Amino acid sequence: MNELTNATTGEVRLSYVHLFKPYAFQPGQEEKFSCTILIPKSDTETMARINNAIVAATEKGVSDKWNGVRPPVIPNPVYDGDGVRPSDGMAFGPECRGHYVLTASAKADYPPEVVDAQLNPVINQSEIYSGIYARVNISFFPYAFGGKKGIGCGLGPVQKTRDGEPLGGSAPKASQVFGTVPAAQQNNNAAAAGTYGYQQPAAQGINPITGLPF
Repeated sequence: MNELTNATTGEVRLSYVHLFKPYAFQPGQEEKFSCTILIPKSDTETMARINNAIVAATEKGVSDKWNGVRPPVIPNPVYDGDGVRPSDGMAFGPECRGHYVLTASAKADYPPEVVDAQLNPVINQSEIYSGIYARVNISFFPYAFGGKKGIGCGLGPVQKTRDGEPLGGSAPKASQVFGTVPAAQQNNNAAAAGTYGYQQPAAQGINPITGLPF
């Protein structure tokens, strides 16, 4: 690991999380582990570490990757969440406001280590979702591909620090939609069931072979 091109964030928020199974955003793309990192603009220490790592990666590109020539324009992997997305010119999502936005990825052969606040490996994958807060180790590297030159961001270990509001239009919980049944109504329901001897019938399914209930 090149320490000059490596940085560990403070607490950030994660979006578009694919840490347990590699994913391709478009058909035909290489599947990778990835996540988008939302860095609060108030976290100047993290941004200083990232900027220094990008500078080191740029110097490495000039000496190793770009044949001693510094490109006149070097695409920066960090974007302003209060601006627009480079892909389509549309505004970033509301969760990006007040943040810098950075996407890090790792090849399918190199899954990132994912741990909790006590550094224990996260086994339950449902605990890792878009919206959690975490610290992320990232590394920057120069690339020259298809006539394009720039700085990419590699994904290292991820430490979940705490839960957050899920992002990405997740389904609401039943308790949020229906609330709780008042105690008086519960008692009335129980009394009615006892009076009339009513019992909920057993749920039935349909046999996919015969088409008959079972």
